[in-house]
Amino acid sequence: MGFQIYDERAGAVVPFTPLVDGQVSIYCCGLTVQSPPHLGHIRKEVVFDVLRRWFEACGLRVHLVVNVTDINEKIEKNAAAQGVPWFEVAYDVELELHRARAALGVLPPHYEPRASGHIPEQIELIQRLIEAGHAYAADDGSHDVYFDVASWPDYGELTRQRVTEMQDDEEAPTRGKHDPHDFALWKGATPDQPATAIWDSPWGPGRPGWHLECSAMALKYLGGAFDIHGGGLDLRFPHHENELAQSRAAGLDFAHYWMHNAFVTTAAAKMSKSLGNGTRVTDIVQRVPGRAVRLYLAAPHYRSTVEFSESALDDAVAQLDRIDTFLSRCGVSERADFAFADLPQAFVMAMDDDLGTPAAFAALFDTIKAGHKALDGGDATGADDALRGVRAMLHVLGLDPYDPEWADTAAGGGRDLTDVVDALVRIVLDQRTQARQRKDWASADALRDRLAEAGLRVEDSPTGPRWAIERPAS
Repeated sequence: MGFQIYDERAGAVVPFTPLVDGQVSIYCCGLTVQSPPHLGHIRKEVVFDVLRRWFEACGLRVHLVVNVTDINEKIEKNAAAQGVPWFEVAYDVELELHRARAALGVLPPHYEPRASGHIPEQIELIQRLIEAGHAYAADDGSHDVYFDVASWPDYGELTRQRVTEMQDDEEAPTRGKHDPHDFALWKGATPDQPATAIWDSPWGPGRPGWHLECSAMALKYLGGAFDIHGGGLDLRFPHHENELAQSRAAGLDFAHYWMHNAFVTTAAAKMSKSLGNGTRVTDIVQRVPGRAVRLYLAAPHYRSTVEFSESALDDAVAQLDRIDTFLSRCGVSERADFAFADLPQAFVMAMDDDLGTPAAFAALFDTIKAGHKALDGGDATGADDALRGVRAMLHVLGLDPYDPEWADTAAGGGRDLTDVVDALVRIVLDQRTQARQRKDWASADALRDRLAEAGLRVEDSPTGPRWAIERPAS
């Protein structure tokens, strides 16, 4: 295949070659389920969903694993504040994540393991590191176990940093460490932790460190070597750097490519739970169609920052209207079979160029423009070619309203009432036609204006009036 990917470790766009011909294995760091997902979290879901769809469109078998971090101090803190067990908070937020994915047409991963369900695998990995001389148990009675950064000369290879240049995590405990840069593989239990959040280990009661869980789960479900490790840009360091070091030190080949999406920002600040500037996905889709939110997150290049604003969402709604107007004008009412041959070459080249969605969307709207021109000129063949191309591109981008992911929505925003709405609008259009036939232009114009006020645009054609959803005037 001709796909090229920006590999974080290489620091450059490089040709992508799967480890196994015809297959692609992807591991993504998922949500720490302490609070509901915001747009910054869900951007990663959309980006890697588009990547998956592109690989599948190219005929590859994709195996996507996305973990859930369901146990840590912040989850326990939030649970204590609510007066409920930590696992109740974790599960409620995990369900919210699933709802957010579904609202944006994101396909579920092939497997979604939880950190708390893989304690034995994590303990085994720690033992391998200790035996290899790359980890040690603290001698201060804390039951902590740390990765010995000094024992691994390649530490810093992912982010291309020297250890002496790395900034220490001021919030990380320093008890029992040989070096401030050493990171926790096992955290000894503390008196304030609930008993349900503590597991036995050869080093004493406690729980695994955050970085360790992903290495253990990737090994279990994708093997010692896999194609792509993905996640948000904020995970590059220290999380992914530590993952890479401990995995390689344990004798694993691990990920061959590292791919990160950039932030969604608010007033130039990263959207995050800690800053309190997140925007919940399930709140946004109450006022903006899910397909428009997906378009808003998918259209910029995944490595570029997206600034959140209501006007940007309005622009996405307007772009979605351009898509749906063309589909409506072509009489689309059901799902279309995907054919790679229908994709315009400009779209293929854009997607192969490190998932170049800006150019891919440009190809989409160029094709829509050509389709309208063909319809206006009575060129049925040209219009049909354009429609097939548009449907194929929408399928890859996850924006075709008739694909299964949107089965329970009308244009991505609620229960599918398309047939009901169409029947009601047709009644009004018939009344308008009758008024025009008796030359009652005032009544005909009044009916058209009423439809416009409801957000519908009426277009007269040689075969009769057509209607399409139009964004209401602000």
